[in-house]
Amino acid sequence: MIDFLIGLFLASLIVALFTSRLYRLLFWYSLNSLTLGLLALFIGEELDDKAMLITGIATIVIKAAGIPYLLKYLSQKFHLVRQIQPEIKVQYAIILIPAILVFTFYLSEPITHMIRSGSNDIAVSISSLFLSLLLMMEHKNVAPKIIGFLCMENALFLLGITATDGMPMLVELGIFFDLLMAIVVINLLLHKEEANQ
Repeated sequence: MIDFLIGLFLASLIVALFTSRLYRLLFWYSLNSLTLGLLALFIGEELDDKAMLITGIATIVIKAAGIPYLLKYLSQKFHLVRQIQPEIKVQYAIILIPAILVFTFYLSEPITHMIRSGSNDIAVSISSLFLSLLLMMEHKNVAPKIIGFLCMENALFLLGITATDGMPMLVELGIFFDLLMAIVVINLLLHKEEANQ
């Protein structure tokens, strides 16, 4: 089940790269966050880690439901452009995405020798990091850049829970605090975007 969720996490991010509508991009981010929350719940149950279970529930509530709803509300409030055509052409993206996946699997190979299990999880986490960066780079509009940043945070969180078999609760709270600060920055950026239109 964990392998299926990690595959779904990566697949939702890849589909998000080809999305040209803002609300669909929010849906794929929401699915990405939901799979991350379910992963945290499954890993927490497997390790009998209550802190990880709390983190999984918080991830589902905040990232999978709360943030997409807030971003949809802000996009309606600030009348953001809903047609978000990627700057990178589809034929180049089709070549670039597998190249990133192959590169990251090659890059993570030395790390996998040090870790007993979950080698593919680390490769998927690192490739998700690069794909999130690509999502930020391929759009001019501020909303997809924000979603790309949030997906990058998801990828880092996935790396943390799969590589270390759970993170200390203090680190997880720190990540959520960073996320709250990101929401404040998002609000300011969207306000600036509205002023420019």
